[in-house]
Amino acid sequence: MIVLLPPSESKTTRTRGARLDLAKLSFPELTEARQQVAAAVSEVSARDEAPEVLGVSPNLADEIARNTRLLDAPTLPAAQLYTGVLYDALGLSDLEGADKARATRRVVISSALYGAVRLGDRLAPYRLSMGVNLPPLGALAAHWRSVLDAPLSEAAGKGVVVDCRSSTYAASWNPSGELARRWVHIRVPGATHMAKHTRGLVTRALVTDARDPRTPKALAAQLAETFDVDLHEATSPSKPWILDVSVREATA
Repeated sequence: MIVLLPPSESKTTRTRGARLDLAKLSFPELTEARQQVAAAVSEVSARDEAPEVLGVSPNLADEIARNTRLLDAPTLPAAQLYTGVLYDALGLSDLEGADKARATRRVVISSALYGAVRLGDRLAPYRLSMGVNLPPLGALAAHWRSVLDAPLSEAAGKGVVVDCRSSTYAASWNPSGELARRWVHIRVPGATHMAKHTRGLVTRALVTDARDPRTPKALAAQLAETFDVDLHEATSPSKPWILDVSVREATA
């Protein structure tokens, strides 16, 4: 099983730490593609038109400038880099022993800069969205889509692909072939804040449970022990199953 998460817009920074080494990250077959994105975003971020190209406010000048120093910036583990509602609900900092090891093995974070990373990978903070059209590479989702299938399919193995990504990041990779039949998108009714919170809780439930569901129905049955769920079969071989998940209301 792998659980695909989006990155967070907000990121933790450090003033000291080991420098970025792209070759040491998980999925080393992505190294060349990562080098291409790092070089492109560094060059673009030094231009006056960087905010427009990156789709961010000019007020974020410090974060844009950070993109020009990626290879020299202090790094920190992905588990600490990404913050916000989803990651708060996931609560990585208090996982221990087998649960921590399982999270490190199962969670894969989609990234516009790094493609896909695991929680233990040491990353430099950055400002870049998967929806950006980055000169000279073009659309980043297409750039990553060309190289992500083999490593992520191998990572999923014979388990399910639990997809908690937003549509922007889901555009970078969709499971295909036999694996597509084990692809489940987690859908949460309601506001964006609650969706992020619930997806964080779902991820925590999956990494703190030793079971490794091999089918969408088995995944739904497992999560039904904790959440209210409603499973919808894929409408075509290229589409995911949809699992509606809601936090179960406490009973008196």
